[in-house]
Amino acid sequence: MIDLRLLREDPAWLRDACARKRTPVDLEHGIALEARRRETVQQEESLQAERNRASKEIGARKKAGEDTAAAQEEVRRIGERIKALAEERSGLDATLADLALTIPNRPAGDVPRGDGAEGNVEVARWGEPRQFDFAPKAHWDLAADLGLIDFERAARLSGSGFALYRGLGARLERALFNFMLDLHTARHGYTEWMPPVLINRACMTGTGQLPKFESEMYCTDKGDDLFLAPTAEVPVTNIHRGEILDSAQLPLKYTAYTPCFRREAGAAGKDTRGIIRVHQFDKVELVKFCRPEASGDEHEKLRADAEAVLQALGLPYRVLLLCDGDMSFAAAKCYDLEVWAPGVNRWLEVSSCSNFTDFQARRADIRFRDEDRKVRFVHTLNASGVALPRAFIAILENFQQADGSVLVPEVLRPYLGGVDLLRKG
Repeated sequence: MIDLRLLREDPAWLRDACARKRTPVDLEHGIALEARRRETVQQEESLQAERNRASKEIGARKKAGEDTAAAQEEVRRIGERIKALAEERSGLDATLADLALTIPNRPAGDVPRGDGAEGNVEVARWGEPRQFDFAPKAHWDLAADLGLIDFERAARLSGSGFALYRGLGARLERALFNFMLDLHTARHGYTEWMPPVLINRACMTGTGQLPKFESEMYCTDKGDDLFLAPTAEVPVTNIHRGEILDSAQLPLKYTAYTPCFRREAGAAGKDTRGIIRVHQFDKVELVKFCRPEASGDEHEKLRADAEAVLQALGLPYRVLLLCDGDMSFAAAKCYDLEVWAPGVNRWLEVSSCSNFTDFQARRADIRFRDEDRKVRFVHTLNASGVALPRAFIAILENFQQADGSVLVPEVLRPYLGGVDLLRKG
């Protein structure tokens, strides 16, 4: 959430944020509302001062035995005007708060400009795509042939956009998130959490999913207003909602595994085969809380931690710096990590590494007390570390063999009881 003082002090900053994020917001109306709010505050303060003076005069006149009925009636009328102004101000506060939730975070200065994915800039690449001496299969054929995923029964259970992992497929999925959690806790120094996956509206608003993306979320309908987590980012970032942290604690580095739920999967018939885009998927998330002056460096370290997963698995990938027209509503700067999937012949995003500056912290009221005892908003960052469906895809497609079997990355073999090859039977 933006600081509402910007409506008065720097509206150009807000106009630039909305323009670069392609988000239409009636800022001029907001500026007028903020100006009217300031007027009501000034009028309230003036009337309160007037009422205080009149009350003192009434007291003195009563002591002198004078009739104060008219003066008391005037004080009563002043009180009614103060009450009316307070109610108007309360309404303006609510309207401005709602408006603030619709204004996106402004892209950082080094974010490239562009209208969409074509404006993203490749900044790094690791590994070389494998050259096959046979036609590589897509993951949906490999998974079906090897008995790793049962797509037909998944559809009978839940409909399209879901997967039913079985046997070694289920074990491989579990091996992946256990490996990632172990890597991030043991090597990268993150603290592991296991949060609930039903999340309240305040938490969803705090990280920026609401109100903008409510139609894409799964929500309970029993009056408790709970949402299925679209990502562990939501509960983990909100662990410190409403708290003031000590600067000595920062940076805080958290990781968590959760299943994730999103309605938008397979929208408009896109990526309906296999598990490229599904309504429920597993993901390991990385979340950081840091001092504002450190968030740039922490962002680069966060990206490196996510990249370490792909390097350990031996998966070729590239890093994109997203342009302003392709960034999320809440991010100030974002890198996407994309793995190469030869079976579908395309790059697949497995992680977005985002710096939100103080945008989420303002919405969730997460602050810290610095060495001078001044209370300031933290900066929050997160990255997928990484999303499993596409990592699963990349493993099957990159390590498939001519006979239809799939080599298991060495780092995963201990999690599979030493299994080094996925084969039929």
